[in-house]
Amino acid sequence: MLRALLALVFSLTLSLAVRAADPAITTEREVEYGRVKDKPLLLDVTHPTEKLAVPRPALLVVHGGGWVAGDKRDMQPLADAAARVGVVCFNINYRLTFGEENRWPAALDDTQRAVRWVRANAAKYDIDPNRLGAIGASAGGHLVAYLGTADTRDNSDPALAAFSSRVQCVVDICGPTNLGEDFSTKEKLGLTANELVKKFLGGVGYQEKLETAKEASPLLHVDAKSAPFLIFHGAADDLVPPDQSVRMDAALQKAGVESKLILFEGEGHAFKKKENHERLAAETVAFLKKHLWK
Repeated sequence: MLRALLALVFSLTLSLAVRAADPAITTEREVEYGRVKDKPLLLDVTHPTEKLAVPRPALLVVHGGGWVAGDKRDMQPLADAAARVGVVCFNINYRLTFGEENRWPAALDDTQRAVRWVRANAAKYDIDPNRLGAIGASAGGHLVAYLGTADTRDNSDPALAAFSSRVQCVVDICGPTNLGEDFSTKEKLGLTANELVKKFLGGVGYQEKLETAKEASPLLHVDAKSAPFLIFHGAADDLVPPDQSVRMDAALQKAGVESKLILFEGEGHAFKKKENHERLAAETVAFLKKHLWK
């Protein structure tokens, strides 16, 4: 459902483009941005075909799926739409939790590595490394929220050590922000939300790994250095409690950081109403224009 939702939502951005033209776009598939245990970490790059005399803004796109599922192509409609308004998009895959493999902080390390890799390759893709935003939905929302609130966790790779993993702005769609709390009991992918968090944190509940849960919670890393946020959440979300976004927005504002929270009344974890799709698209385009365009 999330994939179909995103396809509809972000196709609407085409009618809200900041340019009148609809330029051709190109997607480069399966670009390696790192390796873990001899397995490649891959991303897709979608960019306008037309070359400009000045670097373009860029956007990291992070899929959802409860940290156990999903793929970078799930959010390809977003990348296509953003590329048509002049943004170079990097849709990433990251390690998914499977059994005892790839538990926290694997997904975060990959996401932060992707940001630093993008900056290291800014000249190759004609982008401005200082105009890099991030957008994610659900588990992807959690990961991009971390990009806006914390520095690099693992900076041991000398090839990327000079590059920051923080982004200039964040669009968080229904992302969990505090993993040290009880979640709903609705099933997703055959698991309850609490079970998904448990798998992600290391196979035990948050009560037993409270310090790990705190470390994995963007809400608890908010400070005055945090990036501007645009947050969307369904007020009737019974998978990720909307209070997670309400408190994230409040914490950012308390820290003096720009944040805008939009709660869609009557909507769950996936938005269904056309007017909400249209508002999400319009607000997202305006937010990215404000923070990524010169």
